[in-house]
Amino acid sequence: MLSESDKPKILIALRPALYDLLFADEQKERLASLGELSLQTQAGNLSEAQLAALIGGQDIVITSWGTPVFSDAVLAAADRLKLIAHSAGSIKLMLPPPVFAGRRVTHVAYSMSIPVAETTLALILLCLRNYHKFDRAFKDGGWAAARALPAGGELAGARVGVVGAGYTGRAVIKRLLALDAEVWLCDPYVDEESAAAMGVQKAALEPLMRECPIVTLQAPATAETYRMIGREQLSWLRDGAIFINTARAHLIDEAALLAELQTGRISAALDVFDQEPLPDDSPFRKLDKLIITPHVAAVTRQSYKRQGEITVDEVARYLKGDKLRYEVTRDMLDTMA
Repeated sequence: MLSESDKPKILIALRPALYDLLFADEQKERLASLGELSLQTQAGNLSEAQLAALIGGQDIVITSWGTPVFSDAVLAAADRLKLIAHSAGSIKLMLPPPVFAGRRVTHVAYSMSIPVAETTLALILLCLRNYHKFDRAFKDGGWAAARALPAGGELAGARVGVVGAGYTGRAVIKRLLALDAEVWLCDPYVDEESAAAMGVQKAALEPLMRECPIVTLQAPATAETYRMIGREQLSWLRDGAIFINTARAHLIDEAALLAELQTGRISAALDVFDQEPLPDDSPFRKLDKLIITPHVAAVTRQSYKRQGEITVDEVARYLKGDKLRYEVTRDMLDTMA
């Protein structure tokens, strides 16, 4: 058994409340068995200077939402750091390219793909069946008013276009196929053979948006995807189409989407917006054919605890010399969220 001096040193660079939210007692005990822990004690997020003061002598650091950027000063202080285990999804703003020189990085984006995929599926079904409209009409006007609404549609047999096949896109595809939808996929990094293996039809963006009555965005926020959906692309949607975004507002020209929705030609469901929180006077709040949610697609009790579990699993794999399941490398940065 390793002595305390021989055990790797692990810094938990999370505010205590977030550490408690993400890591169950069992995972905290596992971490303590894997290394000598240093816990952040202050209630708020660390500053870069505070992180630099804590990171010296640490072999592993666990990060999450609110951990500051690993600046040159932080990296200069990280004299022994070999692994950054990020207990959240995107690492691009926090971990610049120099971090990857001689260090390993892993993250838990997979954990959030499950609730986002479930949310996406739920929003598609709500839009198809008009249940949000039935609910409003029933509460406001009674049985007769609700029954007077037109019948909705079915997902089985419907053609659904999925834009992006990362963790979440693939999770969405799996669920759509399980409900007998026909799935088209737009992703330049997925070839025909891989698409066929997933059970989907590969398509370029224009034919996908023209031919699929349901379109859902699951692409990452990269330079390549910035405002990839604008006025022209929205015009490709057929009348009565359903448009879903549970990915990033970065992907859409929001003004163009608002103008399209105000025509009443399409329906939509949005979980993300350019300005968050969405202002009280936002015109999006007044649209009957739009379902809005406050950036909660990934928020579930299970997802939070799974983040902690995956993080500890990755630390254990690293210390055993096993392959990391969710490693992020420098060459992945340009195409990931």
